[in-house]
Amino acid sequence: MDSTCFNTAQRHSCQMMNPDLFKPPADLRQAGQPSKPNRSKTEQIRPELAQLVVDTKTGRSYSKGKLLGKGGFARCYEMTDLANNKMYAVKVIPQSRVSKPHQRDKITNEIELHKTLQHKHVVKFSHHFEDQDNIYIFLELCSRKSLAHIWKARHTLTDPEVRYYLRQIISGLKYLHSKGILHRDLKLGNFFVNENMELRLGDFGLAAKLETVEQRKKTICGTPNYLAPEVLNRQGHGTESDVWSLGCVMYTLLCGNPPFETLDLKETYKCIKEVRYSLPPSLSPAAQKLISAVLQKNPSDRLTLDQILAHEYFSKGFTPDKLPPSACVMVPELNPPSPAKKFFTKMAKSLFGKKKSKGKVQKQHCLPLFQDRKIDVLIPPPPPASKNPPCLVKPKPFVWVTKWVDYSNKYGFGYQLSNQNVGVLFNEGTHLSLCDQPDCCSSSLQGGDLGCDERPSPGACPLLLQWMKTDHALVMLFNNGSLQVNFYTDHTKVILSKLSDSYVLTYISRERLSSSYPLSVLGERGSSPELRHRLRYVTQLLQHYASA
Repeated sequence: MDSTCFNTAQRHSCQMMNPDLFKPPADLRQAGQPSKPNRSKTEQIRPELAQLVVDTKTGRSYSKGKLLGKGGFARCYEMTDLANNKMYAVKVIPQSRVSKPHQRDKITNEIELHKTLQHKHVVKFSHHFEDQDNIYIFLELCSRKSLAHIWKARHTLTDPEVRYYLRQIISGLKYLHSKGILHRDLKLGNFFVNENMELRLGDFGLAAKLETVEQRKKTICGTPNYLAPEVLNRQGHGTESDVWSLGCVMYTLLCGNPPFETLDLKETYKCIKEVRYSLPPSLSPAAQKLISAVLQKNPSDRLTLDQILAHEYFSKGFTPDKLPPSACVMVPELNPPSPAKKFFTKMAKSLFGKKKSKGKVQKQHCLPLFQDRKIDVLIPPPPPASKNPPCLVKPKPFVWVTKWVDYSNKYGFGYQLSNQNVGVLFNEGTHLSLCDQPDCCSSSLQGGDLGCDERPSPGACPLLLQWMKTDHALVMLFNNGSLQVNFYTDHTKVILSKLSDSYVLTYISRERLSSSYPLSVLGERGSSPELRHRLRYVTQLLQHYASA
């Protein structure tokens, strides 16, 4: 990809694209020269829409509300059904605009196509009718307007927000393509956002059925900045053309302007055909890779929609479940989800999941089986053993928490590890770890006879992912796959540590005596009531957070 920089042109394009800037001031015009009316052919004077619109066939009346938007062909108003106060976004098309057969065919095609679509991320079609003045198309009202309005207020969006919107766009687009429909005009103004900040694909005025390469229409249609090279080369639209437009949308949301925008339309088309655009260094590496993989000149080289979702930009990046309405005008405060759920799910599968049988299992029964399996393996079936099995004589050294302090009312959670390292997990999620500890921080251990690993191996400095206090215990989760539970009343501790491919459970008793057991051994031979009781509690925690 040739990434010739067009930053200067992009920076000034918004103001320079205003044609009035090229007109001489009024005082420099020749005397007596009348100024031309600033009205294009598509903006002819239209009669004012009546305040009350009536469907003569059904007798239903609709009250006109505010203007939501306008284009060359139609205007969109908010309207309310007076019978039930239900509100719609109504596309109003003057009959004068569809006087020719091909114009009416275009509207008919849009209506017939849209009314067949039923998807969470597609604007819902309700009904339509016409009178002697207009055609009225009643659609789902998206009160947050469109991504174009959000982009205008924000200029750029964060990666989590972009992922949030793109996932929904791709969901709707996959639905269209599965029905053999091309949108052909994907742009910010055609992505509508409802009251709950959910995105809907809309405006199917240019949508068409997917044809074979030989039968595709060679018409150049769409929005200039989002057109694919093959469309400009009159090779027709395909699903890959919609994917190209999606890449342009992603770039625009992250960078603040379309990738191929210049001062001149011909130059823009030239840049598109040659795939010349710049990737700002401020973009994350994953975003740069994804954009580059989508904006490929050859349609067959572009990622598919499924491949986009599988890309590291999505798989390794945080996507919020929802956005606050304030995100329409300002950067939202997005807190990545607690790693507890992910950790516990992974831990539960690692600890207690058994190999799947070769026989097929009904999908709806998998979760209950999985939960029962955890109970059976961690807590052996009755009768319980009267004592624990023999412990490991020389367990491999592992790192665990010897001291902790909770200053979360001001700063965060601090802890000291058995290798003398000290760490702090601050309230905002950042982490500080002191691995080469000075003498002034040294203190005695409180783990009884459990030894200290004075020389930790490289990488043996686990970081605290999450901590939580329950009514009975403190739970600490670490990035190396270990879990530690400190019980308040008797100061006993349960530590799950992963050694190689297996887990070892270490129990520190009331007497401060430690004993370590392979989990597989506990599962086979059972455990004493004292340990069994604590294991049951740990298991309940695992189940709770894995299903939360």
